[in-house]
Amino acid sequence: MAGPLAGIRILEFSEIIAAPFAGMLLSDMGADVIKVEPPEGEPWRLAAQFVPTESRYFMSLNRGKRSLTLDLTRPEGREVVRRLIPQMDVVLVNYRPDVAAKLGIDYETLAPQNHGLIYCDNTAFGRKGPQAHRPGYDVIVQGLSGLMAQEGKSQDGVPLMNAIPVADYSTGMMMAWSVCAALFDRERNSTGRGQQIETTLLGSALAVQAYPFQVVESADLEWRQRLQERLEQARDEGQEYEELRKDRLEIRPLRAASAIYYRVYKTKDFYIVIGCLSESLRRKFCEAMGVEDKRIGDEEWDPTTPEAQEYGKRLVQKIEALFRGRATDEWLALFDERGVPAGPFKFTEELLDDPQVVANDLQVDVEHSLVGTVRMVGPPLQMSETPLAVQGASPALSEHTDEILSSLGYAADEIAALRQAGTIR
Repeated sequence: MAGPLAGIRILEFSEIIAAPFAGMLLSDMGADVIKVEPPEGEPWRLAAQFVPTESRYFMSLNRGKRSLTLDLTRPEGREVVRRLIPQMDVVLVNYRPDVAAKLGIDYETLAPQNHGLIYCDNTAFGRKGPQAHRPGYDVIVQGLSGLMAQEGKSQDGVPLMNAIPVADYSTGMMMAWSVCAALFDRERNSTGRGQQIETTLLGSALAVQAYPFQVVESADLEWRQRLQERLEQARDEGQEYEELRKDRLEIRPLRAASAIYYRVYKTKDFYIVIGCLSESLRRKFCEAMGVEDKRIGDEEWDPTTPEAQEYGKRLVQKIEALFRGRATDEWLALFDERGVPAGPFKFTEELLDDPQVVANDLQVDVEHSLVGTVRMVGPPLQMSETPLAVQGASPALSEHTDEILSSLGYAADEIAALRQAGTIR
């Protein structure tokens, strides 16, 4: 059976993570994705190469695509794009707006060439506002959006970025999601007209922080004003990050699941992860552990008092000591029996052959034209009538250039001339 996007053709002008990830997800759905790169290759190809023009970073984000190299600063390169656009359903772009315009791949240039074209572009901060002109990467948006501060990691008092580029990957999902919606709308509307989609790293970074970004006017204005005043004062005084972070936690009244029910514990042989966010699950957890938490069900309990904090500290110490008395598998067996959400702690590399991962088809082996077998994450979802399937490994640089140009009517001597001129690789 064909994938849900079989027959859809996508032209991808992208680099690094966000748009390449989007293109890969759409390829898994059956779309034919042509990735356009400069003749030397996009930067992620060239980062930590283990064979020439191939990196693990690039291979992890570009499977199932065809590679077309073009020098878009040359008229001959833009002419190839002009011939391709009428055949395309979707264009993916993640450059600054001024760069896309200079290369002739902006929406205003391409849309008149194809009435049904869906153009999805990604910028760091959006097209408006005082930072619209700036180039941006995930680490910058992590800092700007509060993601980095929310994580709370630091070294020598300096905030540390999250190891996983959350803004980039979530934006890739946003791009793929919005493209599917736009394709559906194009099929449903009477004109068959496409549209422009604008995504941003900043918007994605805020979207995944739905709770901390929220303010309820009737309940939160007072503490929010205090926090804003404290932040402004701290910046004026040059206060250290760790001190400021502690102040923030004290000012904002977070009544979360405390440091007991949603965390990692050390066991006799390794670690275990617990996640109990409802009162009923917390009761089950306490019963399984053989402890009592008198805070459960007490609506009058104030977690900010010194007495409450001391009580929580003693309870944490008691439970930590209990966990160290048994191995992880023993605890998991008990929690499975009692219906307590828990799981083992693992490193990513351990999951390549993990039975749970394999059973759910979350890993796949692909054959790369240069380096052989590559084992990687498989499609993250499945559909019963239009199953997703990996279309192949990531392409070698310029692997499909001749094939694509020939399909556009270029003769062999014309392709050779383009290569001689440096327009293609």
